[in-house]
Amino acid sequence: MLRELAHQGTIAAVAEALSFSPSAVSQQLSVLEREAGVPLLERTGRRVALTPAGRNLVRHTEAVLELLERADAELARARTGPAGPLRIGAYPSAVRALLPAALAELASRHPELEAMVSEVDPAAVAAALRAGELDAALVHEYDLVPGEPEDGIALTGPVFAEPLYLAARSAGALAGHRDSPWITSPPGTLCHTMVQRVCQSAGFGPRVRHRVDDFAAQLALVAVGQGVALVPHLGIGDCPPGVVLTRVALVPHLGIGDCPPGVVLTRLPLYRRTRTAFRAGGAAHPAVAAFAAALHAAVPAELRSA
Repeated sequence: MLRELAHQGTIAAVAEALSFSPSAVSQQLSVLEREAGVPLLERTGRRVALTPAGRNLVRHTEAVLELLERADAELARARTGPAGPLRIGAYPSAVRALLPAALAELASRHPELEAMVSEVDPAAVAAALRAGELDAALVHEYDLVPGEPEDGIALTGPVFAEPLYLAARSAGALAGHRDSPWITSPPGTLCHTMVQRVCQSAGFGPRVRHRVDDFAAQLALVAVGQGVALVPHLGIGDCPPGVVLTRVALVPHLGIGDCPPGVVLTRLPLYRRTRTAFRAGGAAHPAVAAFAAALHAAVPAELRSA
């Protein structure tokens, strides 16, 4: 609870994250403070801040929880191998384009493992892993928006990398769209930040007209002249008629070869990279390792080598 308070900042948020009542959280933290023998918390308005002693205790908490995770992984390996529930989080385009093949591979190799998938924005993955709502998840980062390290969370190296494309009704360079209306994901998402920084690197700020958190919907809006968008490789498998993209790179594995006639892709020298996230100390857990292997087998060679 103390570790979660360090991340959430309020008793109410800790209660919601851990499925306790606020009064139960307050009582348990009071007990911990009495056991510690020194003040761990101090109130600052409606929020609760940790004292230096509280922050030090959280630092030790991260180390203790990582050791417990390693112990659980060792016990799981000593049992029957990958079995039981495995809760997986992933962003929408990965759920559509990659997870079906990965889950089929996982089921064929480990029929005793029960994989359960939830769509989760990468920004919410760390909290879901720490709360035990997920066991593994796919997160992404962009060249101009690197991922931030999270306490208690471990990441693999990039599983695959996908190029970015400029979607527009007519061919042209990125800088030529400084006055165009833009279609982006909602503020607060990595994809929204990516568009802001890519445009800034080209010398302008995007004039955002639509905020839509679905790449297929963004492309549909591009098709009817509502603006331009930046779309990663996994997001262009269902190009609607009318979207004009230049210098297409066909990757039939992901359905791009089935785009309607006239759909072309303008490839940018930028990438989105996907990693697997899990609780620190859990890399050797047989279920997590089995998922990582199945995911790697499902990624087309074109993306693994990007």
